[in-house]
Amino acid sequence: MFKDLDPVLHSQLRLAVVSVLVGVKEAEFNFLKEKTGATAGNLSAQLQKLKDAGYIEIEKSFRDNFPLTTCKLTPKGLQAFENYVKSLKSYIQVKK
Repeated sequence: MFKDLDPVLHSQLRLAVVSVLVGVKEAEFNFLKEKTGATAGNLSAQLQKLKDAGYIEIEKSFRDNFPLTTCKLTPKGLQAFENYVKSLKSYIQVKK
């Protein structure tokens, strides 16, 4: 049977953000914006959805008097990503 896909991660941008965060300890907002090609407003909204789901932590601070937003994946977010990948594999594997 096909496994349900996590609706939080089933968004292209949210999946891209989590995919980037899997490979790094943490990432700044502008780095995520550059890697995903998202607009600032859309990225901000999608980061909030990931935070609300408990998949990422967001830290807001200042660097040289400029706002700095840093994101990192939570253990819950990593587990959700791993489960999402397993579920996707069930869609592409041929059962014999």
